[in-house]
This record gives sequence, structure tokens and C-alpha cells, in this order.
Amino acid sequence: MLAAFGRPAFAGPPYLSDDPEPTDYKHWEIYTFNAGTSTPAGTDGETGIDFNYGAAPDLQLTATLPFGFTSEVGAPSQFGLSNIELAAKYRLLHQSQVGWDVAAFPRLFLPSPSNVSDKNASVLLPIWLQRNLGSDWTTFGGGGCQLYADSTQDVCMAGWVLTRKFTSNLQVGLEFFHQTSRAGTPPSTSVGLGAIYDLSDTFHLLGYVRTGLENRAQTELFGWYGALLFTF
Repeated sequence: MLAAFGRPAFAGPPYLSDDPEPTDYKHWEIYTFNAGTSTPAGTDGETGIDFNYGAAPDLQLTATLPFGFTSEVGAPSQFGLSNIELAAKYRLLHQSQVGWDVAAFPRLFLPSPSNVSDKNASVLLPIWLQRNLGSDWTTFGGGGCQLYADSTQDVCMAGWVLTRKFTSNLQVGLEFFHQTSRAGTPPSTSVGLGAIYDLSDTFHLLGYVRTGLENRAQTELFGWYGALLFTF
């Protein structure tokens, strides 16, 4: 999450907030994704592959290879390798024990060699919670802070999601997300609508759209995320 914190980036696809459920033990989740943000100054985003593996019970290992793009008004578009991400999600508590699933999900972001993302290494330190509300409703969220090699860029965020399963293969969710100011970029708050549609046990479609509620002109008029998820 937060590969380039001038804009929100994604954590628990298709949402900005994450959930505490790791990938099932000895199974894979692979996302091929495209995400971006549009402001009056232009559009930027990423496309890439997100690999998740259930390395042990309650432990997920993650590696993300993103390619970024920027298109500023009045300037040529730029493309390049964005911040490669390495992460591990560990579920600390189970809902069956304490009423909530709770997980830590530290993430390391490597410096970008291009001009489309952060050139400083950073680490994100969040805590995520989730509770099932019957058979159809689920709520999850949490937050944390991202610490940069250049400490002037440090930033914190928090988000929360409520989802409902409308059919056996369609889930829809509403999210509110907030992040603090960073290096001259004002704080932002957004609202988003996401959906997951299961084509089969292996193939899944994910989509998300959002709009800013706070400082929209400087941070986000419109944002999106789309992915094809493979699970096996």
C-alpha cells in the first residue's frame, strides 16, 4: 500500500484499506492490476502484478512488481518501474477467539529508479481488523504510518470498509479513507465503491472507483482500480 503517497495506493484489493485475512496456506493469489488517480494537474497510476503466497498458517508473503505512469497537463507522459514492494501479513488474533481478526502487515517499498514514483525507500507499519456480521455482511479496516528514508515525507492513513454479499459470486463494498498531509500535499479524504465478482474458483474480477471529499483539486478528483485475480 501507498507506493506513491501523493495519491492513495491499494492494499486489500480492490480497496485502499486492507483486511487481516492472509492467503490460504500453500495457496496463491495473483493480481494483474491497473490503478490510478486523476486531478486537474493530470493523471498518474500504476499497472503490474501482485503475488501473494500462504507460506504458513496465518502467514502471507507478498511481492508486487508495479510499473508507473504520469501524464501532466502540458507535459509529455512518463513511464517507468515504480516502487517494488515486499511484505508479510501475519494474523495475530482470530475472530473465534476475541471477536475480531487482527493482523500486522509491514511492507517495505524499494526506491524507484524512475521519475514516476518515490526515490526513497520506505516502510509501512499498519494494523488491520475484521469482523463478520452474519453470513452476508463484513466490516474491516485500520491504518498505520509510512516512514521514509527522508523523514519529511512520513505520512499516516486510516480507512474502513463495509461489504455485503448480494449473490454467491458478487460482493459490493463502501469505503471511507483518510491520509495525512505529506511534503506539501494537503490531507485527503475519499469515499469509494468496490466490487468483487467470482467468475469461477480460479478467476475473479475486481473493480473500484472513488472520489475525494477533502482537498479534491489538489489530491484526487477521481480514482480507479481494476484487476483480474487468479487463485489456486
